[in-house]
Amino acid sequence: MVSASGTSFLKGMLLGSISWVLITMFGQIHIRHRGQTQDHEHHHLRPPNRNNILNTSKVILMELSKSIRVFCIIFGESEDKSYWAVLKETWTKHCDKAELYNTKNDNLFNIESNDRWAQMRTTYKYVFEKYGDNYNWFFLALPTTFAVIENLKYLLFTRDASQPFYLGHTVISGDLEYVTVEGGIVLSRESMKRLNRLLNNSETCADQSVIWKLSEDKQLAICLKYAGVHAENAEDYEGRDVFNTKPIAQLIEEALSNNPQQVVEGCCSDLAVTFNGLTPQKMEVMMYGLYRLRAFGHYFNDTLVFLPPVGSEND
Repeated sequence: MVSASGTSFLKGMLLGSISWVLITMFGQIHIRHRGQTQDHEHHHLRPPNRNNILNTSKVILMELSKSIRVFCIIFGESEDKSYWAVLKETWTKHCDKAELYNTKNDNLFNIESNDRWAQMRTTYKYVFEKYGDNYNWFFLALPTTFAVIENLKYLLFTRDASQPFYLGHTVISGDLEYVTVEGGIVLSRESMKRLNRLLNNSETCADQSVIWKLSEDKQLAICLKYAGVHAENAEDYEGRDVFNTKPIAQLIEEALSNNPQQVVEGCCSDLAVTFNGLTPQKMEVMMYGLYRLRAFGHYFNDTLVFLPPVGSEND
């Protein structure tokens, strides 16, 4: 029988090992200048180092993988009601929790208002106040987006949610760098905390439009800048985007046209997190290709395993 002191010692050893892994594995944020016309730095966030993961014990990897809890927010409107049914039965089952916020008929919103930024503010505030203590990452996507949550968790594996992360597919518009909603937006718990603090001050994050109406994702970036949170572009090891704003079929067509000798490499990352612009039927096809189709006799030996949420019926 292990004594109480012995148990405390083992727990201390495990926590110490996990802390060491986080320190040594904490992925670097790659920074480069965007040319002489830009006076700011462009941030690149990439997956953890493969070799460090391979050299880490399975016990520690399992503990770390369990610590990543993603809350998925499906935000927006869709005239096609079949989207909601398909989303519930496809990729959202791989989230630790997912909720749909239909801006057309959800009781959370003022139906008479078409202000997308006001609706996004309301959604983020509601989600953080209700679920902020239970999840450490918050992923917002459109109804037309398909996401591979396991790849998202791998990207976030060595990231500390107590730090202000705001990432996805970045776009530069003038002096503003923002994460476009078409590719999906990821906020850490700390970023949500800072955002919620600002949202309680209605003036700070009010509509910043002057002449032209600003989109909700630009407004979010402006609001987060007040809190010292800046956009980061998520990429794979080769520098390819992992949050895609287009459907996979379009990306393949573009690769065939631009670089027919390297269609796969030119199209998409092996660690792609999102594709956008999918119909409900194409989402079901994506589920088949990702989670159900298998080569008989081929053994998949992934270094990391992200177990499904308890009680879920994911694939």
